[in-house]
This record gives sequence, structure tokens and C-alpha cells, in this order.
Amino acid sequence: MTAPVFVPLCSYCELPPEEMVQRVTAFRTEMQRRRTVRNFSTRPVSRTIIEEALLAAGTAPSGANLQPWHFVVITDPTVKKEIRLAAEQEEHEFYHTRAPQEWLDALAPLGTDEHKPFLETAPYLIAIFAQGYSLLPDGRKVKNYYVTESVGIATGILITALHTAGLVTLTHTPSPMSFLNRICGRPANEKPFLLLVVGYPADDAQVPSITKKTLSDTTTFL
Repeated sequence: MTAPVFVPLCSYCELPPEEMVQRVTAFRTEMQRRRTVRNFSTRPVSRTIIEEALLAAGTAPSGANLQPWHFVVITDPTVKKEIRLAAEQEEHEFYHTRAPQEWLDALAPLGTDEHKPFLETAPYLIAIFAQGYSLLPDGRKVKNYYVTESVGIATGILITALHTAGLVTLTHTPSPMSFLNRICGRPANEKPFLLLVVGYPADDAQVPSITKKTLSDTTTFL
């Protein structure tokens, strides 16, 4: 077993309480502008923005620091079309045969259906994979821990970074998503977590009229 190595915490910078409140309030206000978008522009997006957002996502905490995620960034129109066709096939089955009426009723206010043109329109798709185990150079398997939690946190940071940069996103989760392994050439130890659609909103983009739960609805202080 490798002995742990510790170094001083040099990155922490304590702030005055008043500034802390100002910062967190400003951040909350900024994040309240974030909306899930389904109408995307074809405008190109600098790859640097995507790379910086992915580097931010990579700072996420993870079980045993094993960082069990892999991001596949897709811009090739042919690949995007293949993903759209596969996703729409699964979504058609979902909406017309698999989904119970209760689920369809819950989705109704969002106006979604099996048609996913944004998978071709948006300049970037980011397929996010969760690694159940890692492979060492000699072929041995190393189990990863708290995979879903770790990848979920990294994805949240990625979405936040992209919003902060001035882009919009859509979290797309057709079920099942195994077609992403085939299309993206990912190995069996990786399971698709979600497909993130990234770009600018279309000039005529619209979003559902929805509200978020209040703090008292979602939080208990003991």
C-alpha cells in the first residue's frame, strides 16, 4: 500500500464575510439565468471555451480521486447525424411504447417529443461516460468508487462553466444510450452518463414557462 503524501493547503484564500455573501449572492443570481435550451444556433464556438470548461469539470472531487469520467467532444456533422438517428430511435420507443402515462404527463409541460434536431444543429455534443473500472497498462482492472456521484458532480461543474462562459446547454438522456459506446468507440468499462448539447441559443429560442422550488421546499436546517 502506498503511503499518503500531504502538502500544505496553499490555494485557499479566506474572504471577509461580507464579500462571501456578495459573491455567493452574485453566483446564485447568475445561475438563476441558466435555462435548458432546445433551440440552438449553428454559430461556431471556440474550442478553447470547451477545453477550459472541461478542465474545470476535471477539478471535481471523486471517490478515492480516481476521476472515473471520460468526455468525448463531437463536432463532426456525420457523427452528430448518426447520434441523432440512434437517439431518435430510442426516444420514439420511449414516447410510444415504454414510458408510462404518468411519466408522459410529467414531461408534457416541457413540450418534448422524440424529435431531436438540436443533436445536429448545435456546434458541440459532449458525450459523458462513467468508468465502472479503470484499466492499468498491464491490463489489470482497478475498481472505481462512487462513480455516479463523482461523474454527476463533474457534469454539474461542466454545465456551470459553460453557462458562465455565455453558452447554453441541454442534458439529453435517451434510454438506453449504449449506442454512444459504438459511435464514440468507447470501451466496455465505460457507461454513457449523458449527452450534453452545447452552443449558442437560436435567435428565436423559446423555453418552457416553469418555476423552481423554494428554499423551504427543498431544504431543512437542523
